[in-house]
Amino acid sequence: MKLETIDYRAPDSAQQFVQSLRDTGFGVLSNHPIRQELVEAIYKEWHAFFQSDNKLEFLFKPETQDGFFPSEVSETAKGHTVKDIKEYYHVYPWGRIPDSLRENILTYYREANALAAELLSWVEAHSPEDVKAHFSMPLPDMIKDSQKTLLRVLHYPPMTGDEELGAIRAAAHEDINLLTVLPAANEPGLQVQAKDGSWIDVPSDFGNLIINIGDMLQEASGGYFPSTSHRVINPEGADKTKSRISLPLFLHPNPEVVLSERYTADSYLMERLRELGVI
Repeated sequence: MKLETIDYRAPDSAQQFVQSLRDTGFGVLSNHPIRQELVEAIYKEWHAFFQSDNKLEFLFKPETQDGFFPSEVSETAKGHTVKDIKEYYHVYPWGRIPDSLRENILTYYREANALAAELLSWVEAHSPEDVKAHFSMPLPDMIKDSQKTLLRVLHYPPMTGDEELGAIRAAAHEDINLLTVLPAANEPGLQVQAKDGSWIDVPSDFGNLIINIGDMLQEASGGYFPSTSHRVINPEGADKTKSRISLPLFLHPNPEVVLSERYTADSYLMERLRELGVI
């Protein structure tokens, strides 16, 4: 299996993209509308934030899940016992954001959400009729005005050699949401698991946009669109001294959206957050 990069501007980009999602759980887009200079500015600003003590003034609130999450409370992937080597900040438009970082990060949030709605329309347009019949409403409508869509600014710190045995930057996991939209990080490391169990590097050319299926889309499509395991491996050699910044946007439906006969978006999310030990 190889992940091919798809030109967003190509006449058949929507069809290629949905086929890639179907085959691999991932799609990689080039020449997309997200401005590279905006992403670069965000990486620079937030890298400085994570190096400062200012982050401690924005410690997360358990009841709202916004703000800064230090490494001590980092996630433990489902099925794993060792915490990931990372710290992160949860950005919601209604949440707490440092004033100096607000403009660029909220601009990105709006632009990425607009593109994500288009990508969901591609998914629906190129789904078989029997799969479309599973959707309780048009896919873009599921996220319209959602207050649950989460932009996470991730910081994987340089490796020190003192990491817990078996810990990696992000252990193998699947995302909870519908789709995840991710600009290529400032350092490589993201891998996707192939059907034969092997791990494949996701193209990390700066400027690419990486999109993967989450469990909610798998649930809503009756399993037609697979939520694929992925991970972020530890760097080697000189790269160990480098931070890695990542900017995933997790598209969450409104809580009342019906995903299947078994779940609403809210009941699914709560079940998974309990499994992760977040709540």
